Amino acid sequence: MSQTLPGLMHVDHVALTLPDLELGVDFYRDVLGAVELYRLGPFDARELPRMPDGRDWTLAHLNVAGARLTLVMMALGPNLMLELFRYELPADAETRPRRNCDLGASHIALKVRDLDAALDFLRARGVAVMDGPIAIDDGPCAGLRVNYFLDPFGNQWELVEYRHLPFMDGTDVALYGRA
Repeated sequence: MSQTLPGLMHVDHVALTLPDLELGVDFYRDVLGAVELYRLGPFDARELPRMPDGRDWTLAHLNVAGARLTLVMMALGPNLMLELFRYELPADAETRPRRNCDLGASHIALKVRDLDAALDFLRARGVAVMDGPIAIDDGPCAGLRVNYFLDPFGNQWELVEYRHLPFMDGTDVALYGRA
C-alpha cells in the first residue's frame, strides 16, 4: 500500500473566493495578464438534485450548505490556473480575507524576472504593495527577493525573484529529472 498520494502529478489550480467576480476578472486580466478560459454557473443548492442521503449538493460537494455560486477559470502565466468563485449564498459568508496568521490563510506567489520593475508596474496601477522588498543574502534562500501585494479584495499575493537558490542544488534533478 502506498504511503503517499498515488499518482500525484502537479498542482492543477488555485482558487480564490471574491465578493465581486467581474472586478476580480478585470484585475487579474488587466493587471496580472490572466486569460479567461470559461465560466460556470450560477449553481444554486435549491435548484440542484439532493444527494441520495438527503443533503443538498453544495454541502456534499463544497462543504457549504445552501450555496449559490458562479466560477470563472483563468490561466495566469504558463503554469497556473486561477479559479475565481463568487458565492451569492449563504448570506452569512465572511466578507474579509483572512490575515496571514489566521487558520486557513494563504497567499499565491508569482516568480518574476525583475522584482523592481514588477513592483513599479503594480504601484503605477494603484495596487496596494506592502513594504519591501525582503532580500535574503545567506542560508538556503540566499539570492531570494520577495514583496507582497494585495488584490482589490485584500487577498495576499507575493512576487518572488531569484535566479538560483542553494536549497535547489541537486533537488531539481530529483524532483524534475533535469540536470
